[in-house]
Amino acid sequence: MIIKDLYSVNEAIRDKEVRVIGSDGEMLGVMSAYQAQRLANDAELDLVKISPNAVPPVCKIMDYSKFKYEQSKREKENRKNQTIVELKEIRLSMTIDVGDIQVKTKQCLKFLEAGNKVKVSIRMKGRENARAYQGVKVMQDFFDGLEGKAVQDKKPSTEGRMIIMMLSPVKS
Repeated sequence: MIIKDLYSVNEAIRDKEVRVIGSDGEMLGVMSAYQAQRLANDAELDLVKISPNAVPPVCKIMDYSKFKYEQSKREKENRKNQTIVELKEIRLSMTIDVGDIQVKTKQCLKFLEAGNKVKVSIRMKGRENARAYQGVKVMQDFFDGLEGKAVQDKKPSTEGRMIIMMLSPVKS
């Protein structure tokens, strides 16, 4: 994976004037890029353009490799703390029996407790298309069996030959 650097560093800074911040965070003022580069070289650090859209652009004298390392560490920590919500699917049928609905309900509750969203669907075949209201009733019975542990993001609706309902976990 190739990561393009977001910051201009050292000789890549071509602006006539830049606002310079020292390595200790103090404002050194507006000066030419050449003077700023000399200050950075004297301190044996890098000149990094941190705000290119400002007038004049803002540059900071810092150790660029250390800055990149700390930034990648911060991004890695943020990715670790991030939760990924998956979309799980449960398929029902219009002629499903009570015991089968209970099994599917338990499975749906496992998905919801894991923090995932659940898509509940019924595929209608043949003459079932004429009685879509029965499929919607099956969906509603299924939702009632979840005992308030889910929220309907999308109520049961007919889309062609499918009846679809979207559920997400209740936020505590």
